[in-house]
Amino acid sequence: MGELIMAAPVAGLIETGRILDGDVTMLRREVFADGVVSRGEAEALFALHASCQEKAETWPAFLIEAICDYLVHQEKPQGYISEENAVWLRRAISRGATVDGETEMELLVSVLERARSAPVGLVKYALEQVAFAVIDGAGPLAPARCAVSGVVEKHEVDWLRRILHAFGGNGNIAITREEAEVLFRINDGTCEEMNDPSWNELFVKAIANFVLNASGYEPPSRADALRRDAFFEKADADIGAFFSRMVSGGVAGILTAYEAPERTVEDHFAEQNRVVEAKRRVAASVRAEEARWLAERITHDRLIHDNERALLTFIKGAATSVHPDLKPLLNKVA
Repeated sequence: MGELIMAAPVAGLIETGRILDGDVTMLRREVFADGVVSRGEAEALFALHASCQEKAETWPAFLIEAICDYLVHQEKPQGYISEENAVWLRRAISRGATVDGETEMELLVSVLERARSAPVGLVKYALEQVAFAVIDGAGPLAPARCAVSGVVEKHEVDWLRRILHAFGGNGNIAITREEAEVLFRINDGTCEEMNDPSWNELFVKAIANFVLNASGYEPPSRADALRRDAFFEKADADIGAFFSRMVSGGVAGILTAYEAPERTVEDHFAEQNRVVEAKRRVAASVRAEEARWLAERITHDRLIHDNERALLTFIKGAATSVHPDLKPLLNKVA
C-alpha cells in the first residue's frame, strides 16, 4: 500500500491515541496488500507506536512482523542488514543508549534472528540492553526484573542466548571481541553468589569460544558451543557446590561441544568425528593478543571470580599451548 493511501487511517489513529484490534486487522490488510512493506509504511507504523498510548494486544506482533519484513526481506541486499538500515532501526526504537521498551527490544532481537547477517555493532547494541538492565536496573528489560541491580536472572540469560545465537548465521561461528567485551562487563558488574547458574555456563562457553577461535582453534557452531547441558539445568543454587561440580565434571562436559557434537544419523556422526579429530591435530594455542586481553579482563579488580576460574580451567584443558602472559593465571587454577 502506498504511503498516501495509508496517511488518512494513520492520522486518524494518532488523533484518537489508541489502536484497537480492528485497527490492527485493517492495518495488516493494507500494509501487506501489495506484498511490499516500504520505508514510508515502516516509519508510519513507528509513528503510530510512539503516538498511541493505548494499544491492542495484537499490535506488538504486527509491528514486529511488518518491520522485520521491511528490513530483512524488502531492503537490499535481501536477508542482510546494512549499516545504514541498522542506524535507521536504532533511531526508530530508541531515544538514546537504551531501547524504548520491551516491544522494541523484541523487535531488535527478532530482526537479528531473521537476518542472515547484521552489523556486529547492532548485535553489541542488543547485548548492551541486557547489561543496562542487570548493572543499572535501566532499559527495556528492567521492569521485568525481580532482583536488585547487579544480579543476572535467568530470563536475562535467555535474552543473551537468543542474541548470541542470532548472530551465528552466515558464517559468524565464533563469539566476537565486541560480544565478549559486553559479557565481561556484565560479569564484572554482578554479584556472582546471586547470579543464576545459567549465566556462569553461558559466560564460560562464550568467552572460551572467543579466545580459542581468535587463537587459531577452529570452533564448533555457536549452537553447539553454547548449547545447554543437562548438568547445568540441574545445578542447584549453592554456588560453591555448583562450581565444585562444574570443575570436576561440568567443564569436561563443555569440551564435548568442541570434540564431538551430538548427531542423530550414525554415518554423519562418524564423518563429524573424523573431521573433528583432524582439526584437533592442529595445535590450539592461546597467543599473545588474546592472552593479554584475557589477563587484563580477569585481573583488573585483583579478584578471580568463580566463573572466571572455571573459564581458565576450560582453556587449560582445551589449549595445547598458552602464551606466558596467561600462565600465572592458569597456575592459580591448577
